Amino acid sequence: MNGVKIYNTLTKKKEDFEPIAPPHVGLYVCGPTVYGAPHLGHARPAITFDVVTRFLNHIGFKVRYVSNITDVGHLEDEVAETGEDKIAKKARLEKVEPMEIVNYYTNMYHDSMRKMNIRPVSIEPHASGHIIEQIKMIETILENGYGYVENGSVYFDVIKYNEKHDYGKLSGRVLEDLRSGERKLESQDEKHNVADFSLWKKASKEHIMRWDSPWGEGFPGWHLECSVMGGKYLGVPFDIHGGGMDLKFPHHECEIAQSVAAYGKDPVKLWMHNNLITIDGQKMSKSLNNFITIDELFTGTHDVLTQAYTPMTLRFFILQTHYRSTLDFSNEALQAAEKGFQRLMNANSLVETMPYPKKAGEVKEEEEKNVLKLVDDCLNHMLDDFNTAQCLAALFELATKINSYKNNVIPITSISADTFDKLKSTFLTYTNEILGLVAEETASTADLDPIMNLLIEVRNRSRDKKDFETSDFIRDELSKIKIILKDEKDGKTDWSVEEN
Repeated sequence: MNGVKIYNTLTKKKEDFEPIAPPHVGLYVCGPTVYGAPHLGHARPAITFDVVTRFLNHIGFKVRYVSNITDVGHLEDEVAETGEDKIAKKARLEKVEPMEIVNYYTNMYHDSMRKMNIRPVSIEPHASGHIIEQIKMIETILENGYGYVENGSVYFDVIKYNEKHDYGKLSGRVLEDLRSGERKLESQDEKHNVADFSLWKKASKEHIMRWDSPWGEGFPGWHLECSVMGGKYLGVPFDIHGGGMDLKFPHHECEIAQSVAAYGKDPVKLWMHNNLITIDGQKMSKSLNNFITIDELFTGTHDVLTQAYTPMTLRFFILQTHYRSTLDFSNEALQAAEKGFQRLMNANSLVETMPYPKKAGEVKEEEEKNVLKLVDDCLNHMLDDFNTAQCLAALFELATKINSYKNNVIPITSISADTFDKLKSTFLTYTNEILGLVAEETASTADLDPIMNLLIEVRNRSRDKKDFETSDFIRDELSKIKIILKDEKDGKTDWSVEEN
C-alpha cells in the first residue's frame, strides 16, 4: 500500500489507490473542444490533474498522462445531439477551414497552459486522427448487439445494454427517468429510444467534416473518441479517468457503456471529477456576461474584472480550494489569492538563502516537534485525495516559521540543522515542484525607465498645451496599475511603484 487515497466518483467513497501495473499509472483526462479561446472552466481540470501527476511522480509512480483534443463530433446540443459541429460552425462563420480553427485555438490553449506552469501531457491525441479506430470500435459494438444502424447513422442501444448492465451507475441517472423526462428530440424518428446516443452520425450535404465508413459518409459521435483513445494508449482497463463534473453525464456515462459493450469490462478503475467554477455565485455563462477567458483574466479586459491577474495568482486561487469543492470566482477572492501567493513566494525566497543553524545545545524539543509535524502534514494532506487546500495551509504555517527565524522572533537555533533541512526541502518541493507555484518575473524600475520617461514627456506636452484631460488621463491610468506620478516644484515629475 502506497498511502494514496482517492475519491472514486463511481463508488462515491475514498479508496486506497492501487495501480493496475505499479509503478506505472495510466491517467486520461478529457481535453478541450478547440473552437474558442480557453476559459476559466478549462483552467481548473488542467491545474488539478497537473498537480495529481506531479505528486504521483514525486512519490515514485511513473504516470502516462493522456489528454485529448476534440476536433470533430462535438455538436451544439450535447444531450440532444443536434445542431452543427461546434468547430465546423466556427469555421463557417470565420470563412476558414475547420482545421485552421483547430490549430489556432489549440495553440492558444497550449500558450495559456504554459503561462500557468502546466506541464505538457505525455500524449495529446486528436479525435480526427483516430477515425479508423473509432469505426472499428463501432463495428465491435454492433457485432455484440449493442448498436443499430438507421439511415446511415449508428446509435447505441441503451435499453438493450441496460438488460445486463447498469446505465447510469456513474452519474446516478435512472434510465426510466431519462426515457420519460426528456423532451422529444429532432432525431427521435431515427433513435429507438430517447436515451440512445450516437456512435456515428450521417453527414448532411453541407457538413464539411466527414469520413467514409461502412455506413456511408459521416463523423463519429462525441463520446466515442475518449473510449477509443483511452483504450489505445492506456489499455483496458486503465487506472484513472479525470474531467470536470459537468462531463459525468452524458459524456462519461456513455464512455462506460461503449467500453463495456465493446470490451466486456469497465474501462476505468477510478473516476475523478473536479467541481465547477462559479462567478459571484452564478454559473459561468455567455448569456450572463460572466464568461471569462483565460486571456481576459490575464489582461483584465473583461467587464466584471477590476484588474488584471497573473497566471500564478490564478493557479494559487484554484489550488486553495479542494478540487471536489465548488470554486467561486470574484475580484475579492482573486485579490486575496494574489496576496496569499506573494506571501508564499516571499517565504520561498527567504528559505532559499537562509543559513543553516550552527550552534548546538539550544534546540527546543517542542519547536522541533511542531516543524516536523507541519512537514509531515504536507505529505499527508496530498496523500488524502490530493488536498491542496490543506497542504497550502501547512505551507503557510511553515512560512510563518521561516519569517520568525529570519526576524529572530524565534531563534533558528531552536531547531537542528537536520530539521531545518527538512523544512527547507519540504517548503521548496511542495511549493515549486508539486503545486507548481513559482515566482513570476516582474519588470524592474530600470526596465520601465524608457517607457515612463516617454509617458511623462507626453503628459508634460499635454499640460503645456493646456490639454489637462489627456494629462490627467495618463496620471489616473498609471495610478490604476500602481505607478504613482509626483510633480515637483522645479517642474520635474518623479514616478514610483506603489508597494502592496
